[in-house]
Amino acid sequence: MAESPRRLAWRPLVRAFHRDAGYLAVGLTLVYAVSGLAVNHIADWDPNFQSFRKVHAFGGPLTGDDRVIAASVMERLQLRAPTREVYRAGPSQLDILFEGGALHVNPQTGRVVQEGRKPRAVLRVVNWLHLNRGKKAWTVVADLYAVGLLLLALSGLFMLPGRRGVAGRGGLFVAAGIVIPILYVVLSGGP
Repeated sequence: MAESPRRLAWRPLVRAFHRDAGYLAVGLTLVYAVSGLAVNHIADWDPNFQSFRKVHAFGGPLTGDDRVIAASVMERLQLRAPTREVYRAGPSQLDILFEGGALHVNPQTGRVVQEGRKPRAVLRVVNWLHLNRGKKAWTVVADLYAVGLLLLALSGLFMLPGRRGVAGRGGLFVAAGIVIPILYVVLSGGP
């Protein structure tokens, strides 16, 4: 008697693909999720730079003309950035603007207020990637990631059979996932 041909079990293959593709997507998902949260709240804070303010006291008057005072203050604070502008904002305030910040100097007292911005190390880079500032090469990576997410979503639909799968409870979650953006567009008035 001839043996019947073995039937291919496709669900284990789908599960294996889903598992491995999911592991591959974890790193990119973290980058996009963290950056997405950051740029969604850009009106509340700057996700790329952190503002700072420091007060320095040089203990007494600073003498010389405005350019001499500016050069002296920059040197004392060990600031190497080129000075963009030096001007009097008032009788007791000399402002020094440079790349990355500003100094507000009171030449009579020697008090200096330093203001500036410094980049947020990791967050600035993930935002740069998320917003596709890397252009062509990163577009390919982002497109492959989007296709990978589509494949993950589709393979996830067929991992479980019956009542727990897309034909049952899973289908309700899929429907809810489709309804949420539609409901938002309808309730918000859309684009």
